[in-house]
Amino acid sequence: MAPKTFTEPAIIPELKAKELPNNNQIKLKIVWRNVVLMAYLHMAALYGFYLLLTRAKWETAIFAYILYIFSGLGITAGSHRLWSHRSYKAKWPLRLLLAVMQTMAFENDIYEWCRDHRVHHKYSETDADPHNAKRGFFFSHVGWLLCRKHPDVITKGKLVDLSDLWTDPIVRFQRKFYLPLVTMFCFIIPTYIPLWLWRENLWNSFFICALLRYAWTLNMTWFVINDRNSCFYLHIFILEVFINKLILSKIFEFIFQ
Repeated sequence: MAPKTFTEPAIIPELKAKELPNNNQIKLKIVWRNVVLMAYLHMAALYGFYLLLTRAKWETAIFAYILYIFSGLGITAGSHRLWSHRSYKAKWPLRLLLAVMQTMAFENDIYEWCRDHRVHHKYSETDADPHNAKRGFFFSHVGWLLCRKHPDVITKGKLVDLSDLWTDPIVRFQRKFYLPLVTMFCFIIPTYIPLWLWRENLWNSFFICALLRYAWTLNMTWFVINDRNSCFYLHIFILEVFINKLILSKIFEFIFQ
């Protein structure tokens, strides 16, 4: 079967207020599949942390940390700074590397991530904000992924201009083949590299380098990008700026320019 193709969504006219459902009539709809998957991921991550402390080789711990840095850069320097905010320009080798790192993070493809983030900034702390901070810390951190989107999020998301993203062939390719790519870069490769290079146990490798690293990256992203009112945010934001400015501007600029 041929891969599913994607076309650029059309930007629809603004809907009149009377066409939108009344907020008082909207009920929270929990997506129980997401609740179960997120609960399993975090329990598996705790088990991976136990293995990290008791059974894993030191090379595995270092490798998991490196993967976390790479996948975190894929989000902060890639999806966030480059593609969402256009904070800097990058040639195709750097964009390709950041796209691989972003795929490793498994936080939706670049196109969808940027759409949600641009909506978040344009309609911040309203019902159209995907992770509206006014709905509480838990909702803005992870709860927004455990329930159906507010209708305003869907409506306003169709109004955001994403044409600049669709002109990037790397973004289009990643979106088209996202599932096989994320399976490879988020789970298979991180699991088998320790197996091949220093004969780590498959169990340790999977739970530490794949699941623990993935869960940790998710939570750090939620703290940095979503939880603007979190007491941790300022410190993590400083770390994000340090990584982006120092590593990207010095190392990546040296390599790719």
